[in-house]
Amino acid sequence: MKLKEVVAVVTGGASGIGETVAKYFASNGANVVIGDVVQESIDRVAGEIKAAGGNVVGLKTDVTKDADVAALMDTAVSTFGAINVVVPCAGIIRDGVVINTDRETGKVKRVMETDQFRAVIEVNLIGSFITLREAARRMVDNKWQGVLFTISSVNKVGQVGQINYSSTKAAVAIWPRILAGEFQMKGIKGIRVVSIAPGYVGTPMVKGMNQDALNEILKDVHIGRLIEPEEIARAIATVVENEAFDGTCLEITGGVTYGARSIAK
Repeated sequence: MKLKEVVAVVTGGASGIGETVAKYFASNGANVVIGDVVQESIDRVAGEIKAAGGNVVGLKTDVTKDADVAALMDTAVSTFGAINVVVPCAGIIRDGVVINTDRETGKVKRVMETDQFRAVIEVNLIGSFITLREAARRMVDNKWQGVLFTISSVNKVGQVGQINYSSTKAAVAIWPRILAGEFQMKGIKGIRVVSIAPGYVGTPMVKGMNQDALNEILKDVHIGRLIEPEEIARAIATVVENEAFDGTCLEITGGVTYGARSIAK
């Protein structure tokens, strides 16, 4: 399967990694469908893709709502006639420790609120589930071949202060094994499932963080720099074009060493 032959649906496609994936696919001839919650951002990205000669349609989409995601998939079908690649990049963070104590008394002064935990689960986990389910049912019924992706993270191993975020990323990292197994059991061929787990990616948000903190992070990255969003997009494209990738999670991290410096000391 070549990029120029596919219809790709990208949620969270109007910012960050999703925007880069959408633009990369469109620049290589794919028909692209963008779902996002910010209409102005959808219009901007879609306009830039069209100005570069790409084929794109965008739809305001809340991935936590069944009807919104169904409408996004139906838009892909009605506009471009198929669904082949699905990249659910929609995601949020609401970082914080579960229990925060007072430095002087040692007693609990603040906790992670349930809504803070639930919001991340709703978008990152349930949103990804709805997205893949609605795509898969249409792909199976119409015998469209392609790849369902999940977007995990290097923090799937467990990051302090991210019990909500890391939980979602650990979960979606194992979905390819489950879904590929289910498809095999049901005799569904031609639809592969792969998770991509980026490391520290040079999105505008990451590049804009405290530079001292960023430099400390990069000391644990073997290649010594942030991963560029286009490198993630190229990795996704490679998976699309090479059907040997299936039922697995690929880490694209630049060699995160998880504190090897402290061990060496």
